[in-house]
Amino acid sequence: MMNFNYSIPTFEMSETALIRQRKIWTVSALCLAVSNALNSRFNPIDVTGELSSFTRASSGHLYFSLIDASGQLRCAMFKRSASLLTFSPKEGQRVEVTGKIGVYEARGDLQLVVESMRPIGQGDLFEQYLQLKAKLEAEGLFDPATKNPLIEKPRKIGLVTSKRAAALHDVATALKRRVPHIPVIFAPSLVQGQDAVAALIQSLEWLYKQPEIDVILLVRGGGSIDDLWCFNDETLARVIVNSPVPVVTGIGHETDFTIADFCADVRAPTPTAAAEMCATSQMELMEQIDRYAQLLTDTIYKRIDVLAQRLDQIQAKLGRPSPWIHLQHRELQKNAQTLSRVTHQTCVAHQHRISILSSTAQQRVHRYLDQYKHHLNHNQEQLKLLDPRLVLQRGYTWLTNEKGESVYQMSQVSVSQTVSGTLVDGEIKMLVTDIKLSEKK
Repeated sequence: MMNFNYSIPTFEMSETALIRQRKIWTVSALCLAVSNALNSRFNPIDVTGELSSFTRASSGHLYFSLIDASGQLRCAMFKRSASLLTFSPKEGQRVEVTGKIGVYEARGDLQLVVESMRPIGQGDLFEQYLQLKAKLEAEGLFDPATKNPLIEKPRKIGLVTSKRAAALHDVATALKRRVPHIPVIFAPSLVQGQDAVAALIQSLEWLYKQPEIDVILLVRGGGSIDDLWCFNDETLARVIVNSPVPVVTGIGHETDFTIADFCADVRAPTPTAAAEMCATSQMELMEQIDRYAQLLTDTIYKRIDVLAQRLDQIQAKLGRPSPWIHLQHRELQKNAQTLSRVTHQTCVAHQHRISILSSTAQQRVHRYLDQYKHHLNHNQEQLKLLDPRLVLQRGYTWLTNEKGESVYQMSQVSVSQTVSGTLVDGEIKMLVTDIKLSEKK
């Protein structure tokens, strides 16, 4: 390190002159200056960490974060550099990168523009994931032969996800569009965090006990390996494998794979895709009925044609058809008309039944939503009644000592002690000058 000595001249400057000399930065100029300072101080720079929130854009650029136990750094690797990679980066993988640190001026964010990347082993979470995956696979939990086949027309659909998740809206929209006639039993659960595993297991086991549920959807939107980690739990995996009905998972994005996906009977790339795969749509069922009706009609007409030809052949052999042949011909025509009418009536009856089922399902959904809204409003009113400010508005005061502890009996205070009183609109300090105990009755 080199030391530089500067001779600083002594002079006086007025306050006005000091104000004039102070530099005022624009946001973009400051970001550029910080970026230049980082560039001159650090670049090029080597950084090691674990890949998180990894995304490959359609342009070919890579966007991700490098994380360790206590920090993270946003990174971008542009198409030219990404095309030179000799391996396929994955979420949770530990890597060493070389690049240039700077400030992304559009957002004012610290960003590392990566020019090269080398794998140095897997991240801790990813290693745990691989170990559990290998263990469960060896036990046969992923064996396709043990998977339950999906039912084409389930009586009810079970759904497990968070009440606040975007996946809930996506799945509900897809189910309403495709199978509005099938009831959906919703079991809300946490889908992220340390309490999520227990919540997911509780919701699944509750659905297992509900009657007429023929398929269960376990869904969650995208996220990093940390966000999705609850779906890599061994206990949850065994609960999914022991499901009495098929389980369809739609967890994260198309490139995300969790232990729950391998244990499920069907893995969908997204929550919406899971909703589309769990049952045949109402439109497809209507089209099937139309196809069967047309097939039945065609078969009947073909049979009539065959019998008519046979009748013509018999007539030709007889020369002069007998009255019996004419009678049989009329009976055949009558039966053909009857079959055609019955086919049409059957198709109309099925269409009417599907319409009734669709209307009933919509009424149940609306009734469930009304009950949920009423319950929510009732809880809000109960919370308002517990607001301590209502008590203070009736003239009461909340006393606390110097430590912030509540004072509710005389033995907690002494003369010359300072206490604080909280009122509706503020706080006052009070000095205890006298203590009088109330007479016990």
